[in-house]
Amino acid sequence: MQFRQQALSKLQSPEEIDLPVRFARPQGRLVLIVTVVVMIAACAWAVNGTVSSTLGAPGILTHAQGSYVLQSPVAGQVTGVLAKEGERVSADAPLLKVRTARGDTLVRTIAAGRLTTLVAAIGSVVTTGADVAAVERVENADDPLMAVLYVPADSGSTVPVGASVDLTVQSVPTQQYGVLRGRVASVGRTAQSRQRITGFLGSGQLGEEFSKDGQPVSVLVRLDRSAASRSGHSWSSSQGPPYAVESMTLATGAIHLAEQHPIDWLLP
Repeated sequence: MQFRQQALSKLQSPEEIDLPVRFARPQGRLVLIVTVVVMIAACAWAVNGTVSSTLGAPGILTHAQGSYVLQSPVAGQVTGVLAKEGERVSADAPLLKVRTARGDTLVRTIAAGRLTTLVAAIGSVVTTGADVAAVERVENADDPLMAVLYVPADSGSTVPVGASVDLTVQSVPTQQYGVLRGRVASVGRTAQSRQRITGFLGSGQLGEEFSKDGQPVSVLVRLDRSAASRSGHSWSSSQGPPYAVESMTLATGAIHLAEQHPIDWLLP
């Protein structure tokens, strides 16, 4: 009954329409202003701002002309090694001397390039057809160094030609010298099998490594040149490392994909 009497009294009292209505307390007014400012800033960023994304991929520094595996044409014992790893060799250059039942035989290179791997050593025994060396094809001494990245096949279509690339080189301390700069020169449209990667790089181990997550597509990266650095290339640091980076060095690339306006993906 008490609540009923209070309700009836309230209905009989005149309406207080002449009193001002308070919409918010001072603290609430401050919160409202901050909320409005944040919403305006978010709308401005959605219209005028951009969002950039990167795609990471493993790769290797190379002259992009491929490699070949040199096999011994004879069976016998190696009695002489006539070249060292890292050296440039000419076409038909003597590489090994092998003693056979019919006398000494020279194992020669097929094409000019850089000797990247030498399996045979003095005293070792080789069989006919055994792999003894790997040579990276390099036609001229001034052929530019490039990078080949192996991107998952389903992401290859998102990589635009001309996109900037940051390369973390295995032999260069990143914290001290930064990353190597480059741009996408071309994007392969055919998935690379382990056998094709092995044939191109001249290494079954690399073929296995780059294809362990499926058949990738190759992305060729042209390295930015810089006369100010000792390596001859552009780095994120002022000068980069005080030495030149070699081909067949492993690297990891961060490809900067095309920037998009946030409103493009915020709206359905």
